[in-house]
Amino acid sequence: MIGIKRSFDLLVSLALLIFLSPIHIILACLVKKKLGSPIIFKQQRPGLNGKPFYFYKFRSMTDEKDDNGRLLPDGKRLTSFGKFLRKYSLDEFPQLINVVKGDISLVGPRPLLMEYLPLFTKEQYKRHQVRPGITGWAQINGRNSITWEEKFKLDVWYVENQSFLLDLKILFLTIKKVINSEGIKHGDHATMPVFKGSLNNEKEY
Repeated sequence: MIGIKRSFDLLVSLALLIFLSPIHIILACLVKKKLGSPIIFKQQRPGLNGKPFYFYKFRSMTDEKDDNGRLLPDGKRLTSFGKFLRKYSLDEFPQLINVVKGDISLVGPRPLLMEYLPLFTKEQYKRHQVRPGITGWAQINGRNSITWEEKFKLDVWYVENQSFLLDLKILFLTIKKVINSEGIKHGDHATMPVFKGSLNNEKEY
């Protein structure tokens, strides 16, 4: 399974990088013009077994700050262009480079923030037993419209039931979800609220 998955990841991601290169160039120019530099948003995220790697996305927010020099909330820095990028997951394109590097797979639990690692329960931490992905089981079953706890249950289910056929199903359904722009927001939040840990958190792993 691991060898087939990695070979498939490389073949598809390299093909998409080449085939979609004109779109990547156009998007990069638009991001530069409308949102400024840097064009690529780079952030450390936990990968396989929680090992950190640098995660890439097209920038989708401004750097606007308040009078005290602190960044404004995401919702206020997310422009109409940024919303367009996120609506159709165009900001995710640079993650194909992460796939080629082996940081992530096409399918797997989404890589979250490093500061969330100590907040996971032992069960939730199982999501790091596989490489994270551009899309995953949680993304086609609610994306940002479900709770953190529901997301993590779906992530763990994927880890325990992963197969090549399941990955193909997830990729196919992801295309459908992106076209329909489903599950982008969580209530009044631009994406998801900050994860602060679950009740009765057992952090032994």
